Amino acid sequence: MPSADPDLFPLLVQAWLDCRRTKRNSASAQAFEAQAETNLMELHDELAAGAWQPGRSICFVITRPKPREVWAAQFRDRIVHHLLYNAIAPAFHARFTADSCACIPGRGTLYAAQRLEHQVRSCTHNWSRPAHYLKCDLANFFVSIDKAVLLSQLRRRIASTWWAQLAETILMHDPRGDVEIRGSRSELALVPPHKSLFNAPDHHGLPIGNLSSQFFANVLLDDLDQFVKHQVRAPHYVRYVDDFVMVHTCAQWLNHARQQVEERLAGLHLALNPRKTILQPVARGIDFVGHVIKPWRRTTRPRTLRTALQRIEAAQPADLHATGNSYFGLVRQAGASHKEQAAIARAMLRRGHAVDGDLTRAFKRKACP
Repeated sequence: MPSADPDLFPLLVQAWLDCRRTKRNSASAQAFEAQAETNLMELHDELAAGAWQPGRSICFVITRPKPREVWAAQFRDRIVHHLLYNAIAPAFHARFTADSCACIPGRGTLYAAQRLEHQVRSCTHNWSRPAHYLKCDLANFFVSIDKAVLLSQLRRRIASTWWAQLAETILMHDPRGDVEIRGSRSELALVPPHKSLFNAPDHHGLPIGNLSSQFFANVLLDDLDQFVKHQVRAPHYVRYVDDFVMVHTCAQWLNHARQQVEERLAGLHLALNPRKTILQPVARGIDFVGHVIKPWRRTTRPRTLRTALQRIEAAQPADLHATGNSYFGLVRQAGASHKEQAAIARAMLRRGHAVDGDLTRAFKRKACP
């Protein structure tokens, strides 16, 4: 690897500060922080000499909203992921279309839902004429990613040889070679075999759970976004990770667009999931990023509300206040959310918490002296 930039250390310190922001209470973060200066200098020297290599990962299974593997890199490796992201992401973000969402500052689920609602209103002339939507999902996306295709995209767009080499080191690392598996065999068995990184072919698949994987996924699918916008010339399109929606007044146009998209995806060694490809009138509602967009309103997905009520009912007393308020914040993102807020408020009242009159947050009741 070529020599690093002489100003690498300040960038490394900033990456450490960014990384610890959400991981400060973890054991690995605290162990690193106990000797932060020494650890940062050692990491800097490894990077500057081109000797840094990713270490052991931890793999575990989460079950909500569905079973999937999560791969957690060790804390010092996460710092390097942030270092790379801080250095190269701004140039990529400037290239991304305004309709690309996820792992982009200011473009989370709320942005995606509002963007799609705007696109639908534009296409239907504010719900005054009919239209159709095509919603697609990529089959086994993270496990199917061909690293060779992604590497060629990164090399084309990263001017610095050193940063390009660091990106290649992170991308081409196979975490299956050094992994600590946490959890029981029964939990691991919940993940379908075709969705497990353990079963991916060599040089395929990105580990879900790392900042670098989310960023690399956006880089790969930027080719799809640019194709849809400039070749297919879709006037109304929004993508969030591997889910995307096109809206048009003509259903036949959308079918032809789907065929073009499938051909382009084949060049990226990806494919659509036929079971999750939907073409229907927008008046029936578009289920996207936890929201349902219907004529004149945007509501919370019913499954999200059911999950919220179940978790509030089952929450431990010490966790109930935070759980309830997090769901209040989630459902308030939908423009027409009064019914959902009222349902959460009733659940919190049953558990002995007070709720403000606007149904926006819960309060702990003070015990009588």
